[in-house]
Amino acid sequence: MRDWTRRRLLLTAASATGLAAAGTAPAHGEGPDGLVERLTALPGLRIVAERPAGHPGYRFFVLGLRQPVDHTDPAAGTFEQRLALLHTSAGRPTVVYTSGYAAGLTPERTEPTELLGGNQVEVEHRFFGTSAPGTPDWRHLTIRQAADDHHRVIRTLRRLLPGAWISVGGSKGGMASVYHRRFHPHDVDGTVAYSAPDNVDDQDDSAYHRFLETVGTAAERDALKAAQRRCLLRRADLVARYTAWAASAGTGFSIIGSADQAFETAVLRASFMFWQNSGPAIPGPDATTDELYTWLWSTAALPVYADATVREYVPYFYQLGTQLGYLDVPVAHLADLLRHPDALAPRSFVPRDIPMRFDPDAMPDIDRWVRRHGHRMLFVNGERDPAVAEHFRPGGRDSRTLWVPGGDHHVAIARLSAADRAAAVSALARWTGVPLTPR
Repeated sequence: MRDWTRRRLLLTAASATGLAAAGTAPAHGEGPDGLVERLTALPGLRIVAERPAGHPGYRFFVLGLRQPVDHTDPAAGTFEQRLALLHTSAGRPTVVYTSGYAAGLTPERTEPTELLGGNQVEVEHRFFGTSAPGTPDWRHLTIRQAADDHHRVIRTLRRLLPGAWISVGGSKGGMASVYHRRFHPHDVDGTVAYSAPDNVDDQDDSAYHRFLETVGTAAERDALKAAQRRCLLRRADLVARYTAWAASAGTGFSIIGSADQAFETAVLRASFMFWQNSGPAIPGPDATTDELYTWLWSTAALPVYADATVREYVPYFYQLGTQLGYLDVPVAHLADLLRHPDALAPRSFVPRDIPMRFDPDAMPDIDRWVRRHGHRMLFVNGERDPAVAEHFRPGGRDSRTLWVPGGDHHVAIARLSAADRAAAVSALARWTGVPLTPR
């Protein structure tokens, strides 16, 4: 979720510095002369804080941009969307980083920002973090409304940063960058989307099933299934530990319904998350209850299903259950031990007083546009990542999908093969006019 988007995409930038030998050193910052004044003069924008940038030649600002709740109806009111700006020079390219979740609001640079020596604008997704109306009308949390948010961010800040713009995102943030391009294809000069799923038909999960039944070795898959069964066979002890942890942490399971259902959800997701994150060693048949609990905690992130964390991600699950869709996983090996048929349904993660209705046309529309008109789009995926079992297939000019050998959900241009790495860096150079030399 957000942790991948913020930590992995940003921190992998450090490993990419060897990719570009020319043209990537940031120009010296413009200093204090007029930058604050020019920012505050932009319509609807305010400076929340200026903080240390941590990078020579950069200044770092946390910003707020007044956005319409409904871009088609001014009477619906406004909210303030949180942004983070790393500024080096108006003469450099700008990377707009669509977080997909709450913004980290830290000055780390994404991989393309570092490669290009550019400015960076991180955008918190609507309804996440502080970027939400006081009383949210959930009908306005849609693909199109978020795309219009990103369009307005770029239109506003382009007055200050007139050079080339590249959109970048990882996982759900990568999805958001694609959705923005669907409705505003000319806002940016290119897009780099890392590990972005494309769940075209929410009723058809066969691609995910095939992936999970073939990834890795047969021995690994069998060991993983056996570990899941052992967890369910020791359900009473493991749920008791889980419940005790929640009590000590001051949280509970009122949204999902019970510690038992949250536990079962974690067990079901363990296979997907194991491959997505290159999980820890799978416990064998002699594993103790402590070892099983530790493994499930690390692999399936048990705290995620408790109220304290679920509340942060209600907008995420709402989007899954209304437009984006969600996957299912193979359960035949667990069927006799399961108690909660809707454990993986997005509805289980959203309070019941929030209405949800699924729009089956949203994702086919996005997919169709990418296949027919997705120009200057680069998709970077991991070969062992189940999240991209259904992945985007761009059909437009100067677009391609590249695969990190043996990669999971946490990929980078730096981890591509030499030929693909050169192709990715060359694309960024073409799109921005910045000379880059891949190594």
